[in-house]
Amino acid sequence: MLLLPLLAISQNSTEYGVFETANLIPNPTQINQFEKGLAEHNKKYHGEGPHGVRVYWITNGPNTGSYHWSMGPFPWSSMDNGPAQKEGHDADWNKNVAAYTTADSGAQSYWRSHTELSRFPKDFTIKNMSVDYWDIKRGKYEDAMKLVEKVNKVYAAKSPDEIWGIYTNEFGSTKEGRDLAVISFFDKSAWLGQDNSIAKKYDEMNGAGSWAQFIKDWIDVTNGGETEIWVFAPELSGISGDVKAIPQE
Repeated sequence: MLLLPLLAISQNSTEYGVFETANLIPNPTQINQFEKGLAEHNKKYHGEGPHGVRVYWITNGPNTGSYHWSMGPFPWSSMDNGPAQKEGHDADWNKNVAAYTTADSGAQSYWRSHTELSRFPKDFTIKNMSVDYWDIKRGKYEDAMKLVEKVNKVYAAKSPDEIWGIYTNEFGSTKEGRDLAVISFFDKSAWLGQDNSIAKKYDEMNGAGSWAQFIKDWIDVTNGGETEIWVFAPELSGISGDVKAIPQE
């Protein structure tokens, strides 16, 4: 389950949930071998617990056709006894997965999950995800997160069934420009064309013209962003897409 490990982590105030992710680019002539090796590896080494893995197919942008490999959430302390320590893990990955990828494959990141700013109000099964990456200006991290908190409060009050997660890059870089990820979960593609009326809802809670001010403030703390659409690939994953609700305050 996506959130069950986070519930356990939350009992220890010194730890938090992290996702390890990698962008995998298969050799176009060896996609069948790549998918077979990836599925078998994940089911053997990443089929349960905090080191369970989900795989997504990226459908737009520069990474179109890539496979997003995501493990977690797990506390940093668990890495000392992670799947890489299991006998044969690395050799299996190198032989059956990495061997069928391109030279520029494998860009890896670690993302901290912010459950206090996220909305997981009900049980659901992951199908599609809209992933908004934002480049936060240097020295503006706290200001950006305060703005995220304001939007989260609006969704909590005005759109309580919306499901979204907030994640920050543990080792972000100015070159990469991916400091914050806002992930919205949806089933039907029609969701992408719907007007969620966030401007109206924000003004209702914070006063007329407040959304326009929010946009100005957001531009002041960011250098821009980009959006990717991911499709969950259960046949390539070690765990299912089932997610349990997390208690909302």
